[in-house]
Amino acid sequence: MNIWSLLFLPFVCGLPFHHEVTSIPVEKQLHQYTEQQGIIKKVQTDHRWIAFTFDDGPDPQETNEILDVLKQYHAKATFFVVGEQATKYPDIVRREVSEGHELANHTYSHTDFKHLSKEEVKEEIVKSENEILSITGQQTILFRPPGGYCNDLIMKTAEQLGYTVILWTWYQDSKDWSKPGVHQIVNRVVSNAHSGDIVLFHDRISGKSQTVKALKVILPELQEQGYSFVTISKLLGSNQIRYHIGQN
Repeated sequence: MNIWSLLFLPFVCGLPFHHEVTSIPVEKQLHQYTEQQGIIKKVQTDHRWIAFTFDDGPDPQETNEILDVLKQYHAKATFFVVGEQATKYPDIVRREVSEGHELANHTYSHTDFKHLSKEEVKEEIVKSENEILSITGQQTILFRPPGGYCNDLIMKTAEQLGYTVILWTWYQDSKDWSKPGVHQIVNRVVSNAHSGDIVLFHDRISGKSQTVKALKVILPELQEQGYSFVTISKLLGSNQIRYHIGQN
């Protein structure tokens, strides 16, 4: 059964419902499927590709350990960088680029966007963009708001700045930030894996995270299933149709 016959789970403009079951009930039917320009949560592709994304870094320990694991398995990923973290650890940002990973914008200070004005939203995005540009010489084109929260103001501001908004596939929130246990992270990602998925991880978590240990299991297991790990841009390039699952 392909991915489009799976159950749709409602979103509030990108905030995922907290689903406790770690495998998808494939007998249920998708009862809502829409496209919305500007928000991408999954991409239809003929390739057996999955995009891993990492939010909130860089972090001097966690990000470097993640990069080591990705390198071991020849996997590429997209890092949604927080500008003020990039300011603190520019060498890690350069390492991400030099090893073939993609950088994306995750605001400058990772502030709550729910009550910001348009100018404040714009400032957060532009300040982060300028910091990444000054470190790498590269301009970012992908944006993810903190917590996945978005509304019309955020959407329009990002689009006016030339960004495409990237969230994640609803069943591929690893929830690594909550430290549910390595087994839970692995099971959630591996059991639900489908081509074109966008998986959410974090490379900066308070205290010692479980992400690195989970990746050491997830990467070889999914490779055994024939998956390759690509950047968001490469995934998008595999099919020009952009998909948004769910709608306000």
